[in-house]
Amino acid sequence: MTPLTVVAGALPLGYGEVKEKGIPVAYVLVAVVLAIFTVGLTAMARHVPNSGAFYAYAAKGLTRPAGVGTAFIALLAYNAMQIGLYGAFGVAAHNAAAIFGLKMSWIVWALLGWVLVGVLGLRQIDFNARILTVLVCAEVLIVLTLDAVMIGHPAGGTVTFDTVNPTLIASAGGVSLLVGAVAGMVGFESPLVYAAEARDPRRTVARAIFMTLGVAAVLYGGSAWAMSVVAGPDRIIDVAAQYLNDLFFVLPDPFLPSAITDLARVFFATSLFAALLAFHHTVARYALTVAREGVLPRPLARTRDGVPVAASVAQSGLALVVLLVFAALVLNPTTDLFFFGTVSGGLGVLALMTIASIAVVRYFRSDAHGETRWRRAIAPWIAAVFLVLMLLLSVAFFGDLLDSDNPVKVWLPPVAFLAVYLAGIWWGHRLRRDAPEVFAAIGTGLPPGTAGPDIPAQRATSEEVVEEAENGHRE
Repeated sequence: MTPLTVVAGALPLGYGEVKEKGIPVAYVLVAVVLAIFTVGLTAMARHVPNSGAFYAYAAKGLTRPAGVGTAFIALLAYNAMQIGLYGAFGVAAHNAAAIFGLKMSWIVWALLGWVLVGVLGLRQIDFNARILTVLVCAEVLIVLTLDAVMIGHPAGGTVTFDTVNPTLIASAGGVSLLVGAVAGMVGFESPLVYAAEARDPRRTVARAIFMTLGVAAVLYGGSAWAMSVVAGPDRIIDVAAQYLNDLFFVLPDPFLPSAITDLARVFFATSLFAALLAFHHTVARYALTVAREGVLPRPLARTRDGVPVAASVAQSGLALVVLLVFAALVLNPTTDLFFFGTVSGGLGVLALMTIASIAVVRYFRSDAHGETRWRRAIAPWIAAVFLVLMLLLSVAFFGDLLDSDNPVKVWLPPVAFLAVYLAGIWWGHRLRRDAPEVFAAIGTGLPPGTAGPDIPAQRATSEEVVEEAENGHRE
């Protein structure tokens, strides 16, 4: 998760595009729900360490075909968010370079970013982690500094708390903010993807997720509130509509030396690049896991020194095609690519979380696996109820979030995610019939034919197929 990407990129769009004031409340509420969700999620991660994360949990807790459908949703959602970020990066890099007198089109900067992400995507993850650590630490410092300046210069001379009123969520527009907040929180679950590579996944995965959610809730909710303080709660929507691309820098600018504001703009561009790189790694590892099990074409599972090179190249290729189409059609990089892509991806991730929450409940239903009742039952049930409600309400009010009456634009993302989920279920059933070894490996993270007898079937209807595959492996 990269703070400036959300604070300077998403929050202004929430105020200016969605035209709702309850953004601080939405982010804090979503963080609380996801923290409860994480309790059961990390409990399951201790028993199912798999780079496929939500996909593996659905396969283990529900059915293997449901797991395949979940994997397809994950790939579509994370690709939508990663590619959508190129729109914001192109604009941010253009604005940052203009400070130094260098002016190039957003698409040129987006393509330069694409080249760098493609190259770094083929490097070891620890090398990229060092880069991301430096960038994110600098971002946090910038965000805290600008927030302090804005709170210290309130409109009318009085600090107000109008935008942290919980009742602001109790409307169609307020409910729609929840999807935007989920989109902003995407990335909190990334430690699950790297659980198999962590030195001590039983402790560090849960610790990383809870710390991430806590920091994000403070930075995102606090920054949204700080912007409303300096602009005034009655003016923040109108001001945001005028400065969709740089609201976070425009508001504190009168109270800061220009050098600090310019530095913040530069770090906004690097923040977006960090997000691009992080999402690229997530997509590549999802694709690697699913391909290694034989669900996707086997060539995608090719690695070099542990790096998923084939999946990385495939993701870069898809991003290039989308960028070239957007450039050819002269679409708006902020609203048509960044806003639509990341919000649509956020809806998909909300669907992933909902499926995973139900999978956690079912996984622990028959076997406690040594977990406490709070971790295996109470917290997962609470999370499942809230996430199901959030998903249904988000789909119902998705048009309010997009601020669009175009039925194609409004219904394309929900229908697309439903379609790929059903396609995944169909493909899973076909694998059960035509490729029992592949079917037995779904959700294990292992190549077909290596799933041992300690990997049980998840449904009675598939027990014979799995048993047959396992007997073949023993022979």
